[in-house]
Amino acid sequence: MPHTYIKKILNANVYDVAIETPLQKARFLSERFDNNILIKREDLQPVFSFKLRGAYNKMRQLTDEERKRGIVAASAGNHAQGVAYSAKTLGAKATIVMPKTTPAIKIDGVKSWGGKVVLHGDTYDEASKYAQQLVEEKGMTYVHPYDDADVIAGQGTIAMEILRQINHIDYIFVPVGGGGLAAGIATYVKYVRPEVKVIAVEPEDAACLKAAMESNRRVTLPQVGIFADGVAVAQIGQETFRVLKSTIDEVITANTDEICAAIKDIFDDTRSIAEPAGALSLAGLKKYVSNHNLQGKTLVCIESGANTNFDRLRYISERTEFGEKREAVFSVEIPEKPGSFKKFCGVIGKRNITEFNYRFNQAGTAQIYVGMQIKSMADKEEITSKLDKKGYAVIDMTENEMAKNHVRHMVGGHAAEVDHEVVYSFKFPERPGALLNFLEQLGSLWNISMFHYRNHGSAYGRVLVGLQVPEAERKQVEPLFKELAYSFSNETENPAYQLFLK
Repeated sequence: MPHTYIKKILNANVYDVAIETPLQKARFLSERFDNNILIKREDLQPVFSFKLRGAYNKMRQLTDEERKRGIVAASAGNHAQGVAYSAKTLGAKATIVMPKTTPAIKIDGVKSWGGKVVLHGDTYDEASKYAQQLVEEKGMTYVHPYDDADVIAGQGTIAMEILRQINHIDYIFVPVGGGGLAAGIATYVKYVRPEVKVIAVEPEDAACLKAAMESNRRVTLPQVGIFADGVAVAQIGQETFRVLKSTIDEVITANTDEICAAIKDIFDDTRSIAEPAGALSLAGLKKYVSNHNLQGKTLVCIESGANTNFDRLRYISERTEFGEKREAVFSVEIPEKPGSFKKFCGVIGKRNITEFNYRFNQAGTAQIYVGMQIKSMADKEEITSKLDKKGYAVIDMTENEMAKNHVRHMVGGHAAEVDHEVVYSFKFPERPGALLNFLEQLGSLWNISMFHYRNHGSAYGRVLVGLQVPEAERKQVEPLFKELAYSFSNETENPAYQLFLK
């Protein structure tokens, strides 16, 4: 019942270790979107995320005997640090099972607080199963990252602070993984100020709450994207779903580019660097404001964490302009003769060219891969229309993942002598030896005619592979790939491949 959770939240013992974080106005964002936008700075906690609240509140209420048996938890990173920090404070020993894809900064954080780290599996769900195995085999005490009433109550103290820190709020945007943070915040807000709308935000490729709401039951996603590793959960929690289905006003999603753009926005306004999950709620806020044309409202988002590897920023910065809809990329066919590029630039006018890739392929025409700064989606349409009227064959590649991840680094790689080529893109969990493992599993049934891999410092690797497969053997390809258990997609008909690499 809601009143039971309210009592638990009011009595939650979190401030032995956690701080009351500020609700900071995002001046640049507020001006840009014509709304009062505030950021709840949970990245300022001692472990750089909100997870400390729920972990400590749960562990503080365990008996001495339960703590003596040893604490075990499964986590993609932030809950792990909260448990390790809490265990150190309470004089207990903590073992944390983490996916092998966990960023090193989170693993090092757990170790720095005295926690023992066990790396197992590629996702949170695989790590969680192994943690439960330790409970059964060794009698350890399990501290769940989200599906526990005391953990939910600990996270709910954030809502208590927000409502105390500001008198009027129209919307609160909350990131969702397993649902503990959202359940705690939504329960408290809806009981105290039911007029405030609480919007849950999930990554497009890990939207387990959205799937559950649509089915009116918990479902397990067949695949989970792990760019935002802090919310990479395949199934919403049982208790959290019970709470959320009656307290959340709406569930929306944000894609990777939108999350990257939100990370930059947070940096511009706070000079802090949020992890992808930490910027998720702002990405949702921006999307919601644009879709509903909100103005003059007071909107709160949660910067839920700042534990990300520094080398991931390279990839994040590359995708930021796409997420902000400030850059577009096109394939354009121009005459293969002197002065063509100059004429092309004259047609597009005084626009900033962000990228220009070209290599001679054949006499007569040239295929260029060009990036441009844009002001809006309407501006992009204007560019396309102008080029079309001037007789240029143009294809918009802005939403083409293969073009952005691979082809922009490979333009000019036509190979006229390669026959029977099929092209596939793969995603696999990134860790030492992952590329070698991928190649070993791919085997040597067919000749590899093209290969592109680039480590972005992200949680998963992206590979583009060309294979020479005779027509009679084509039906064997995808069943073999399914055995690899990696996400894959047939890119043979992708226009980026057809125009630049075939």
